[in-house]
Amino acid sequence: MKHLLFLINLCLSFSCASQTQEKRDTLSTESALSSFSSDTLQLLFVGDLMQHQGQINAARTAIGYDYSTCFEYVEKEIKQADFSIANLEVTLGGKPYTGYPAFSAPDEFLSSIKAAGFNVLVTANNHSLDRGAKGLERTVQLLDSFQLAHTGVFINPEERERSVPLILEKKGFRIALLNYTYGTNGIVVTPPNIVNYIDTAIIARDIEKSISLSPDAIIACMHWGDEYMSLPNKEQVFLADWLLSKGVSHVIGSHPHVVQPIEVRQDSLTNDKHLVVYSLGNFISNMSARRTDGGLMVRMELVKDSTTRLSKCEYSLVWTARPVQSGRKNHQLLPVNLPIDSIPLNARNSLKIFTNDARTLFNRHNKGINEYTFY
Repeated sequence: MKHLLFLINLCLSFSCASQTQEKRDTLSTESALSSFSSDTLQLLFVGDLMQHQGQINAARTAIGYDYSTCFEYVEKEIKQADFSIANLEVTLGGKPYTGYPAFSAPDEFLSSIKAAGFNVLVTANNHSLDRGAKGLERTVQLLDSFQLAHTGVFINPEERERSVPLILEKKGFRIALLNYTYGTNGIVVTPPNIVNYIDTAIIARDIEKSISLSPDAIIACMHWGDEYMSLPNKEQVFLADWLLSKGVSHVIGSHPHVVQPIEVRQDSLTNDKHLVVYSLGNFISNMSARRTDGGLMVRMELVKDSTTRLSKCEYSLVWTARPVQSGRKNHQLLPVNLPIDSIPLNARNSLKIFTNDARTLFNRHNKGINEYTFY
């Protein structure tokens, strides 16, 4: 993939059609599984939710598609967070269901994502336009029908104006969520649809609008960087610094399909802590090349008294077992600390390689954050 591109002067002045159904902008339902007090908010971020052809084929049944076992080992952790946020790197464009290079996942995949506990999805990535305008619009409409909060692509300018930033509200906290992508694989967005591209002029206006809403934190989810590279490129580093200087509290990255370093930076003047995750890697996919078969779950805890601050931040490694490795019908996410007798024999070596690669990278480059285990 090419380096991060800055697209300047994106025109938003075209005419638009009325949106047919209202999108949810906020979430307010209390999680029965949350063990944190009312002045504490827990957020969980994971990487790319993908559907390659191998996953689609494995999930096919006589009556549809079944993903019920994919998330069973990580579901409890997902549901414990107040907001569990993932990058939806497929369209829900309808049949025919296809994997790479033009993703259109079965609707049942979205059902399983919601059932696993995810309640926020970011949708601006290089595959947002894989099924063109129809795919973008159907994806938005299906997310709305599932009552899943989302941001990144929009049916028309009015929807974008109304819902950027995405405000997440719970336990007295207000979080402003932003999402942008470096590009869409050369496919041009068709008006009145909008994809949030990385354009510093537009992002600056969105940050200013976010600040005016007095949120407790502003979080930018960025689809950026070079595929399969374990270290961030110069554009990622520059943009992370720029976002924080403009008032963003935390920066969460995706796209490279491998994990990249994590930093918790502390402001020398205010002592505020800022999380920067350069790449979460893949969450679930059919990728098998070294370092692409796993990813991160990053959880952050915000505490509010006189101010709101980042009180705790940790990461956990997860790995995807493909059916050929597990002997099971479907792809399955495994925590890397799963007891050895629970890991299929054919999967153990690949899981070990991924884990060792990630830990070696993080031991050298991570700053201010530790690994945690949850199984």
